[in-house]
Amino acid sequence: MEALDPLLHQALRTQLAAFLAGAGEATFAELKRQLDVSDGNLDSHLKKLISADYIKVRKDDSTGRIQTCYALTKMGRAALQSYILALQKLLPLDSSAQLVPPKRHSTKLHSA
Repeated sequence: MEALDPLLHQALRTQLAAFLAGAGEATFAELKRQLDVSDGNLDSHLKKLISADYIKVRKDDSTGRIQTCYALTKMGRAALQSYILALQKLLPLDSSAQLVPPKRHSTKLHSA
C-alpha cells in the first residue's frame, strides 16, 4: 500500500495545497479568509509547506504596499497529485459504489 504524504495528511495543509492548486496564487489575507483560520495557525502550516518546497513565496509591491503571495511549486503540485492518487487507491470506488455520508442522529426532543 502506498503511504500517504504525512505533510499533506493534515486537514489545513491539504486545504492550502488544494486551494492554491485551483487559485494559482493567493495572498496571506486571501488564504486566511478562504480557509477561515487564525494568523498563527495559517503561518505555522505555511512555514511547513514552504520548508518542504511545496509552496513558494513572492513579494508583490505593485500596489504600493508589499504583499506576500503564495503559490504551489512544481514539487507541491506533484505531491498533491500523488496524495490524491494514494487516497483514491484506498477508496473502494467503482461504477456501482458510492460514498454515503453517515446518518446523523437527531438530538431534538419530541414532545407528546
